[in-house]
Amino acid sequence: QVQLVESGGGLVQAGGSLTLACAVSGSIFTGSIFSINAMGWHRQAPGKQRELVASIDSGARTNYADSAKGRFTMSRDNAKNLVYLQMKSLKPEDTAIYYCSSGYRSDTYYPRYWGQGTQVTVSS
Repeated sequence: QVQLVESGGGLVQAGGSLTLACAVSGSIFTGSIFSINAMGWHRQAPGKQRELVASIDSGARTNYADSAKGRFTMSRDNAKNLVYLQMKSLKPEDTAIYYCSSGYRSDTYYPRYWGQGTQVTVSS
């Protein structure tokens, strides 16, 4: 079982930066097939579907949604059981609840466990 707790959300002006953190309890990366081998950050804006923003696997290989490329950086600290999402050049359209997840990634990322989310609001 994996438990995830996000932090770091808040209100920021457009063009500003914010770093989200996700504290993970339980095994992050077991490395075996069909097990947990990746983490993800997702977001859900009001009235919209939840979307995957970024994911990172046990080899620290990252994938990003087009909307996040060049502005967001996902990283992990296995020793501290933390994953991060550094966000810069924020836009009002980045406003959403951001969720951390853990799951399995091959060609596609499949989330299995979710955090409760943290609100990010970008003012214009």
